[in-house]
Amino acid sequence: MLEEKKITMTTDDGENVDFYILEETRINGMNYILVTDSGEDDGDCYILKDLSEAEDAQAVFEFVENDDELDYLYRIFTELLGDSDVEIEKQ
Repeated sequence: MLEEKKITMTTDDGENVDFYILEETRINGMNYILVTDSGEDDGDCYILKDLSEAEDAQAVFEFVENDDELDYLYRIFTELLGDSDVEIEKQ
């Protein structure tokens, strides 16, 4: 079971979706988080970019969809998780 560190995002349809944070990093002044949609063993992972401004009342996240950016971040998060019991696979 993952540590209960999670965020709740609201979809365009107003539905709340929970994501469990696996790892966080800051690269070139931008914050990124690696999340999974399951608090159990197997789940899909996503990389989110924090687009929040200091004056925002709530955090603003965007899914990273650019292939080059995803490849780079995947390598970073794989390295960061190297000593943990979490394994991520790129699909």
